[in-house]
Amino acid sequence: MFDLHVHWWELLARAALIYLALFLMVRLSGKRTIGQFTPFDLLVVMLLSEAVSNGLSGGEDSVTGAWILAATLIVMNAFIGFLGSRSKRLEALLEGSPVLIGRDGEWFPQALRRHRLGTADVEKALREADCELEELHMGVLESDGSISILKRK
Repeated sequence: MFDLHVHWWELLARAALIYLALFLMVRLSGKRTIGQFTPFDLLVVMLLSEAVSNGLSGGEDSVTGAWILAATLIVMNAFIGFLGSRSKRLEALLEGSPVLIGRDGEWFPQALRRHRLGTADVEKALREADCELEELHMGVLESDGSISILKRK
């Protein structure tokens, strides 16, 4: 139960490589993947987890191996957060930056298409902000995938 079947350093390397690969894939897939989960997005996340599980563990099924993998993933996540907190430029690269998607009662169709936002997404954001389109001062797609709405005064 506690005996490792592979070297501990192999588990560290596997966890680090899988973490970095998935981080890059999720980062490149856009803000919508991160912030606004549809049932299809959730399915992709679940399937990603299953797809990388064997590559992550390398056949290791001991409790010790699971602890090493979990600790490595947590440390990698903390390290990425630490790096982002030390540099604005690196933070923008790692986490992205807000994007203006509408202003003065109009949406920017090119920005919406580029970030794969549909009419339903922006209409939902307007409803949540209790704002009519004519009252829209500014709409921003945040780096976490949420949409912020500012009303005209």
